[in-house]
Amino acid sequence: MSNRYRQFTEDCLLVASHNDGKVKEIAELLKPLKIIVMSSKQLGLPEPIEDGETFIDNAVLKARSACEISKFPSLADDSGLVVSALAGRPGIYSARWAETHTGRDFQKAISKVHRELGKSEDRSAEFVCALALCWPDGHIECFQGKICGNIVWPPRGTTGFGYDPIFQAVGDNLTFAEIDPIEKQKKSHRAIAFNEMVNSCFNLYDG
Repeated sequence: MSNRYRQFTEDCLLVASHNDGKVKEIAELLKPLKIIVMSSKQLGLPEPIEDGETFIDNAVLKARSACEISKFPSLADDSGLVVSALAGRPGIYSARWAETHTGRDFQKAISKVHRELGKSEDRSAEFVCALALCWPDGHIECFQGKICGNIVWPPRGTTGFGYDPIFQAVGDNLTFAEIDPIEKQKKSHRAIAFNEMVNSCFNLYDG
């Protein structure tokens, strides 16, 4: 293992997110680490304004904000759907496409993707996930993962969240909302970024 990454040796970790589906998925990935996992929602932390220009930028600002307020080491994820024919949109605005006056409605966001794609024959897309791991002294390590696929219509499946019902990974016949959650955790953009982080900052998988 490269020693250029700081090793995580603390007993607890704060997941800097208010998204229940995302927190649940990250918590499952963190289970083997045998550390106490909390979330920003549990602690009532505010959601910072995500004004970064990249997924990494937004992950860093969320991790730093949660860490500075809570004083716990914090892990933030910024992820989204990048659609080729839409010049990369919704991208870092993936969650904002779902915003309504009463919260987030991803059925609205999914319909917007479909509407803007129109009759385009190019349905290629990527799910991208950036992770930022921040310590109370301000040190941050960042990682990014992505998985290629295509946009399908109509939406299929009920086990995922966000844009999962319209994303089908290359080589799959099922959308991310149709595959078993355990299988998704093995191959998703979040899992790819997470495994890179674990292999770099944790000793769990050594040997």
